[in-house]
Amino acid sequence: MKRLALLFGLGFALDVQAASMRWSDIRDGSLYLQTDRPDTVTVRWVPAWQADANEEHIYLVDGQGKLSGERLIAASESRGTQSWPLAPGAASYRLEIPGYSFRRYKVEHDEHTVALFAPAKVHFSAESRDGDELFFKVAPGEHAVLAGKFHGGVGALQAQRVSDGQPVVLALKPYRAYWQFDQVALPVSNSEQTWRLRLRGSGKVAFWLDGTANLFAQNPQQLKPLREDDGQTRLTLHKEVLGPTPNLGIALPYVLPPPSSYAVLDALNPRAASYYSLVDIMARKPHYEDAFRQVYQDRFGITQDITLLAGSQRQADLRADTTSNGGLDAWLASTRALGGKGIHYIGFADEPNLNYPDYANYQSIFNSMARQVRSDPANAKAGVRIAMPATSRLVNGPFADNAADKRGIDWARRLLAESGDQIDALAWHEWMIRDLLATRVYRDSVRRAADLVGLDANGRPRKALLLDQTNMSSGSSLSPYDQETHFASLWWASVAINSAQDGLLEMLNWFQANDEPNYPKGMFKVLDDDHFELKPVGMAQQFIQQHWLRNVIRVENDAFEVDVLAMASDAQRGLLGVNKGTRLQRVDLNGANCPLSKGSLRYFGADNRSRDAPFHCQDGRVSFDLPGETLFALSWIAS
Repeated sequence: MKRLALLFGLGFALDVQAASMRWSDIRDGSLYLQTDRPDTVTVRWVPAWQADANEEHIYLVDGQGKLSGERLIAASESRGTQSWPLAPGAASYRLEIPGYSFRRYKVEHDEHTVALFAPAKVHFSAESRDGDELFFKVAPGEHAVLAGKFHGGVGALQAQRVSDGQPVVLALKPYRAYWQFDQVALPVSNSEQTWRLRLRGSGKVAFWLDGTANLFAQNPQQLKPLREDDGQTRLTLHKEVLGPTPNLGIALPYVLPPPSSYAVLDALNPRAASYYSLVDIMARKPHYEDAFRQVYQDRFGITQDITLLAGSQRQADLRADTTSNGGLDAWLASTRALGGKGIHYIGFADEPNLNYPDYANYQSIFNSMARQVRSDPANAKAGVRIAMPATSRLVNGPFADNAADKRGIDWARRLLAESGDQIDALAWHEWMIRDLLATRVYRDSVRRAADLVGLDANGRPRKALLLDQTNMSSGSSLSPYDQETHFASLWWASVAINSAQDGLLEMLNWFQANDEPNYPKGMFKVLDDDHFELKPVGMAQQFIQQHWLRNVIRVENDAFEVDVLAMASDAQRGLLGVNKGTRLQRVDLNGANCPLSKGSLRYFGADNRSRDAPFHCQDGRVSFDLPGETLFALSWIAS
């Protein structure tokens, strides 16, 4: 039986036997479900890789964008089942299986329920068997493109136009760069076209459509227009201050920036920075970093930073030898020369849970280097603080074998118990949360980090919390649909809002500042030695930073597709938000005083421009219509 084909089994909506439709081995994508009769959608999962090291979430969103169901899958639940009812309606539910997923998901529903699958682009979205079939539709006049990427499994896509049998074949070839893929233009027609897609080969598959709706069905009768109703977002603003907002920053390059790059760096306005210090270079040239660290501090005003020790050629598994110790000594001297103007965190390893064979190896270098830092009180006076463990991810394991033994939160817990008095901060990196609807896990990670270090009498974390590197993808596993488009703007805004929501985090840094040839994941492009250009996420960072205030205020938000952060600086008040969905959201804010003093509403959309927008304020309620996939900033002066 074909995994992505129509199968027959027991229906769940009725007590009598009925036909059901099944989707198997989904790893990353959205399944839109619309029914005209009561139905039940059932999701089953089995492990794919390292499931026992990774929690996951799946979501069911209703036709108005409200969260209808959420399932937290514990790391111990390698296998399991979840069922949710589907109510009749004209608008579609959205079952979200966020990638990267460590499990294979099988979905079952009644055959009468219209089901449309939206796969991820570039990243693999499912695992299939040779000959699996789906259907898609191209509207009149559309210039549609069929695309796919080889992930070691499916090696070709065969499309055939149903009306006349015209074939289109797309071979999927291996490429050196992850972000490279294959594509073919489909014929343009004045009439609607229905196409059959056959997957050739077994295993992981990435296929998608550009220039038309990226939607696939198991039979052509289900290729109906997708309907999403407008949504409603209700916010209630309180006066309670939860804590400071984190400093937003970027990972800066290991060079003195040329003056021609100052304009893009000024536009990004980073308030924090991540650096590497290469111990072999510093051991030979102790003043190598002095110039650029001084410029970043004095010219750009960055007084909160974290440095991770590493070696040249991306060596991450350092040892406490003469070279490493000499490099650390040189870094400490360079930091003292900065004049004590800020806080400078030092981490003795970069993602040790990924790069070291076990905890004991990391513990050894941590203890040795912590003693080296503490041996001179002048280091602390200069603002040097010790951060650990700077792991690859916190709650979940790294992308490595035996990841269950290498979860960052477990390593941090052990080190706190053994060497807590040597530790000033808990740092970690977060990767591979690629789905806009899954970014709320950033808030959960910060909360669990705070639970781990504990809170003091003022409700502040006993150790500073630093999310010092994050991006949609780790390493070079990059998609241009993620990194080069407005999607990155929506993602970064959502991550910043969720990470800051409880006022617990001190630093949040995007990795990295500029594109590199093998790592095009920066906030700006390097066109040549003297010309630089902000990418969409860089322009979004500019908008976010312009509206980023000092303190977090508590706000209640009943929406799932809209993230909102309430902030204050003295008398200034502001809401920063993002509509991650495509539907329009009607936003109502209670708790403000009308009229808003010096009130302003600004939108930032897919054109990468900020513009004024209208709002209405009456009887303590502010209301406005927020377009889909749009950032917003509502500002006023408290009276």
